[in-house]
Amino acid sequence: MAAYLLRRLWQMIPTLAGVVLLVFFLFKGFGGDPAEILAGLAATPEQIAAIRQQLGLDRPVLEQLWIFVRQILSFDWGRSWATNESVASLFASRLPATLTIMLPLLVLEVMLAVPLALAVAAVRGSLTDRAIMIVTTVAMSISFLVYVIVGQWLFGFKLGWFPVQGWTDSAWTNLRTYAPLPVLLAVVVSLAPQTRLYRSFFLDEIDQDYVRTARAKGLGERTILLRHVLRNAMIPILTHIGAGLPGVFVGSFLIEVFFSIPGLGREVLLAVNRSDYPVIQAVTIYLAVLTMLINLATDVLYKLVDPRVVLK
Repeated sequence: MAAYLLRRLWQMIPTLAGVVLLVFFLFKGFGGDPAEILAGLAATPEQIAAIRQQLGLDRPVLEQLWIFVRQILSFDWGRSWATNESVASLFASRLPATLTIMLPLLVLEVMLAVPLALAVAAVRGSLTDRAIMIVTTVAMSISFLVYVIVGQWLFGFKLGWFPVQGWTDSAWTNLRTYAPLPVLLAVVVSLAPQTRLYRSFFLDEIDQDYVRTARAKGLGERTILLRHVLRNAMIPILTHIGAGLPGVFVGSFLIEVFFSIPGLGREVLLAVNRSDYPVIQAVTIYLAVLTMLINLATDVLYKLVDPRVVLK
C-alpha cells in the first residue's frame, strides 16, 4: 500500500505541472489585460503602465511563470487585486463557512441515498418502487432555484423555522441556526438522482449469479442485501462519490450566493466579476489538487471495501 501511495503521489506531479501551465497560459492569453481592468476606462497609458509594473506584468513570460510556480509551492498567492487582502488569509477566513455547508451536505447525501436506494432495489417492481421512481423523476425535473425560492418562503417566511440569511463567528450557532435550511434544500435536490443511480448499482448486483447461489443456500434476503449486495455495489458508489466531491464543493458556491453565506464560493464569484486573477488562479489550482487527492483516496477505499481489488 505504501509503495502504491508513493507511486500515485509521484504521478500527480506531471499532472499538476500540466494544470499549472494550462491555468497560467489561459489567464495570460485569454483573460485580458489585468492592468487595464484594474485601472478603469478613464486611466491614462502612464497609469496602466504603472499598474503593470506593480503587478509584475511587464516582466518576461518565463519569469512570470516562475513567480506563479513559486506562489503555488509557498502557498503565498500575494494579495487580492480588488480588496488588497492576502489571498491566504482570505481562504482561511472563508473556508470554514464553506465546510460548514459542504460537510453536512456530503454526509447526509450518502447516509440517506444509499439505504434508500437499497430499500427500493429490494422491492423492485412493486408499487413502492414505482412510486419512488416517479417522485424522483419529478424532483429531478425541478430547478434548484425553485427549491430555494419555495424553501425560503415556506420554511423561512411562512413557518418561521429557519432564517433565510445570516451568519456568525460561532460554528455551533451556524450549524444549528443558519446551515440547516440550505443543507436541507441541497440534500433534497441531490437525493433524487443519487437514489436512482444507486438503485441501478444495487439492481446490477442483485441480478448476479452469486445472489442466486446465496438464495439457493438458504441465506436470508436481509443478509444477502447487507453482506453481499451492498459490499459489491460500494465500488461504483465510491466512484460516483469521489467523482462528485469537487462538484459538491462547487455546488456549495451557489448555496452561499442564494443564502448570503460568507464562504469561499461567494468570494470566488465576486473575484470573477472583479477579474481578481490571484483569487481565481488559487481556487483553480486548489480544486485541481483536491480532485487528484480525492481520486487517490477513492482508490484506497476500494481496497478497504473489497480486499480483492488490486491497486496498480
